[in-house]
Amino acid sequence: MALKDILSEIDAEIARLQQAKSLLAGSGTPAAKRGWPKKSALAVSSAKPAKKKRNLSPEGRARIAEAVKRRWAAQKAKQKKA
Repeated sequence: MALKDILSEIDAEIARLQQAKSLLAGSGTPAAKRGWPKKSALAVSSAKPAKKKRNLSPEGRARIAEAVKRRWAAQKAKQKKA
């Protein structure tokens, strides 16, 4: 290869690289960020009001505890039979 051929190939490669650089730099759109959006963005974008927390009365809590105890007792009795 002659020196002129090598120089012309280098110039062509430089031109391709400059074109690629201009395409990448001129895109104008920032890269998408990964992960959850910030809290402020969530608060602004959500149109639904927050759900009200439901509290359990002491009586309801006692009923559930008693039901769980009966369930555990039934399971324990079933295991003893088997």
